[in-house]
Amino acid sequence: MNDKKLQAKDFITIGIFTALLFVVEFACGILGFIHPYIVASYVVLIPIVGSIPMMLFYTKIEKFGMLTIMSVLVAIIMFVTGMGYLGAPFIIAAGVIADLIARSGRYKSFKKTIISYGVFCLWICANYFPVVITANSYRKNLIEGGYSAEYCDNLFRAINSKTIAVLLILCFVFGCVGAYVGKAVVKKHFEKAGIV
Repeated sequence: MNDKKLQAKDFITIGIFTALLFVVEFACGILGFIHPYIVASYVVLIPIVGSIPMMLFYTKIEKFGMLTIMSVLVAIIMFVTGMGYLGAPFIIAAGVIADLIARSGRYKSFKKTIISYGVFCLWICANYFPVVITANSYRKNLIEGGYSAEYCDNLFRAINSKTIAVLLILCFVFGCVGAYVGKAVVKKHFEKAGIV
């Protein structure tokens, strides 16, 4: 395992794959305008669709910190795009834990990569924190933003304090499933990186 400090190329790699992850999140986010239940389904969509660039990213990781830094960037992006700061600590914690799990497998264990990606995907649920924690003000902002009362009712029916635990579990499960999907797509890169 390479424990040397991160180099410029590592930061470039992190930036590239964070951008790709944001494109996936943004594309799935647009679908949320169609129906609020699609917003709840982000826990399935993003881990699966995002698994392809993320599994490719995992083949590039050799040093601790790359997943952590990505999680910090994701937290910043979520804040800048209007999701607030409530989920930031959770996003970063998921990134650090995912990084530690991957490192425990010396970044060469696919079993550890599966668990690591499942944990990393928990960042997606941070999108729901404003809905759960600041429900009243969030609903008011949606109505003022042009969303219908019916849209809001369905959104809060799907995402609330009672369903958040289920959404977190689904996020992890489909993150693990996504790891297999992503690996199948970028199989040659896994072989080249020596991840088994």
